[in-house]
Amino acid sequence: MAGTRAAIRYAKAILDIAQANNNTANVANDMTSIVNAVKDSKELKNFLQSPIIKGEVKHSSLVAIFAEAQKETKSLFELLLTNKRFELLPTIASDFKALVNELNGVEIAKVTTAFPITPDLETKVLAKIKEFSNKTITLENIVDESIIGGFILTMGDQQYNASVSSRLQNLKREFSY
Repeated sequence: MAGTRAAIRYAKAILDIAQANNNTANVANDMTSIVNAVKDSKELKNFLQSPIIKGEVKHSSLVAIFAEAQKETKSLFELLLTNKRFELLPTIASDFKALVNELNGVEIAKVTTAFPITPDLETKVLAKIKEFSNKTITLENIVDESIIGGFILTMGDQQYNASVSSRLQNLKREFSY
């Protein structure tokens, strides 16, 4: 829990600096790159989490890996070196993205389907979402074959479950009484 609070504080600080330098979009791109790199590379995640590897090695590696990063992002690496908090980097990057989305009025809607979503279905889902949200919506498709069919839509703390597996569970409950 404390790690999460610390990550949000770092993310807010970097956002403030990026806004002051009119460089928010470029720093957001850096943070997206960091999130994707850690998600795609288990080795990078383990490298950042490792208490055995010295902070200086982590810092020089991150500067080399993200050589094209903005100066605000590189200053974050410096700060993490000073405070010995490199394990927070993926969470900071993720929190930064969430703060930028909130600032720009963008909301992420997660659509879980049994198969990859088609452009036609994406258009229908976005049209339905616009009926009850005035924000700009970005869809994130999660494929989970266990739902059998239909979809599960999650936005913020709200969820609409129109999956076949959910309907089957409801039928099972009704017949068991």
